[in-house]
Order: sequence, then C-alpha cells, then structure tokens
Amino acid sequence: MIAQLTAHSATRIDLPGPFSPLAALGTAGPAEKVVLLVPGYTGSKEDFAPLLDGIAAAGFRAVAVDLPGQFESPGPDDQSAYLPAALGKIVADLAVFLAEQGKPVLLLGHSYGGLVARAAVLAGAPVAGLTLLGSGPGALPEGPRREALGLGEPLLRDGGVVAAYAVREAMNARFPSWVALPAELKDFYRHRFTSSSPFALLGMAEGLRSEPDLVPDLADTLRQRRVPSLVVAGEGDDAWSVPSQREMAGRLGAPFVTVPHAGHSPNTENPTALLDVLLPAWHSWGDRTFR
Repeated sequence: MIAQLTAHSATRIDLPGPFSPLAALGTAGPAEKVVLLVPGYTGSKEDFAPLLDGIAAAGFRAVAVDLPGQFESPGPDDQSAYLPAALGKIVADLAVFLAEQGKPVLLLGHSYGGLVARAAVLAGAPVAGLTLLGSGPGALPEGPRREALGLGEPLLRDGGVVAAYAVREAMNARFPSWVALPAELKDFYRHRFTSSSPFALLGMAEGLRSEPDLVPDLADTLRQRRVPSLVVAGEGDDAWSVPSQREMAGRLGAPFVTVPHAGHSPNTENPTALLDVLLPAWHSWGDRTFR
C-alpha cells in the first residue's frame, strides 16, 4: 500500500492564500472543468495522489491543496482561524481564483474538508458542483475518533507536534495493519504531522467537536443556485456513520453512493472504485457557476 506516495504526473504549485501561498498539486493539459480537492484533519494534498492522474485522464484539471496550517501551507497562530467557517472563506476565495481562469470549478471535500467545502459554498464559492466524501452533517459523533481528539489535545498543548506524534505512533504500533505499512509511508505520515501547525491541529479538532448541523442551510443554497451535489462514503466508514451520511444526502436532495472495500478514506483505500463513482457524476454536471 503506497497511498499518499502514489506516483502521479501532477506538479507542486503555489496558490494564493491570505497568510502565505497555499501548497498544492496540480495537473496540466486540456480540461473541461477544474476539480478542487480539500483534505481532512491531519491530512494533506497527498491524500488525493491516487486520484490525480485518473481525474486528469478523464478531461478534468485536478488541484489538491494543503489548507493553511496543513503540511506545506503555513498558517496563523490562532486556533479560531482553522474552524470550518474561517477556512471555508479561504476555499471560497480560491474557487474564485480558479474560476477566473475560465473553467467551471467542482469542489470535493474529504472528512473535515467536507465541512470546510460546505462552508465555502455557504460563503459564496462559485462552484458548478459539490462532492462530500466521508463527511457528515455536523460534529463528529461519539466514538473512538472523537475520543482520540480529546486525548490528543493535552499532548499537543504540552509537548507540541513531535511529542504528540510519538504517542500516536506508539499506539498505532499495536495494530498489525500499521506494522505492515512500508517504512517510507510511515516516514511520510510522521513528516507531515510534525510539519503541520499545532494551532491548526487544535483548531480543526475543535471544529470536529463543535460544528453545528448546517445541512438545511446548504440544501437551500444548493437549490437556490441550482448546484448539483453528491455524497460518497466508504462502506465501512467509522467516522460519521454510513446511515448518517445517507440521511444527509437525502436532506440535500443528492445521490448517495458507497464505495466497496473502503473505510473512511476511499481516496486512498479504493481509488479506482471511487473514480468510477465520481467521474460520471462530474461529467454530467452542467457548467453553471454562481457568485
């Protein structure tokens, strides 16, 4: 399993951001639409590495971004700057920048990135379609992932990212699936986490525990602006439950599709099946954008 280290033809680019340039991976070549890919908590642009060439081969330009504070994108020392609403405004501005290049913009957010993408649409992002991947209607529900957020907070505050990751790595070592990962992938995970801003990790964790259910607002916005949407989940998602994501799709009036042989991250766990879901939907969506 090479996941985030999957070889691809995209190049490292910088995009405009409010604090400093945003690090991104972008594909080149002719494209009918641009797909802006937003990663989740502790994630980065590399989470979409297995999808980039498939998206480009289908006639789209893929742009995967590190949000402020994630991996190679610096951010401010202010936890509140990493809540979904604040990051959503940044993504909305980024969508404006990409749309001004003359192609419709499709927006996909994974996990916490889905909450950010939703906030971007509510902030007026000029998009021609919205995909929510492994994301839910509001705060992360009770369960192991939410419990881990609470355990990680004092570690980050007291010891910083290096100490917090050392504990996380020691816990992971109890699981055979982690032990079996290639050393270079473990090295990447360590480098990515310890390169991220502790304020971003703390702020996003707070967002995951406090984000309200904004599905009615999103449904109204999508309907009024005639923007199509799609909700996708791995069949074994252990963050927001599959039923809760299906129910959210119903409230949005959006199709709901599960990806087989995948959990919370179909983009790295079964990218081929995920592309089989995404690409036909994206091709079918019209070119209308809104502001």
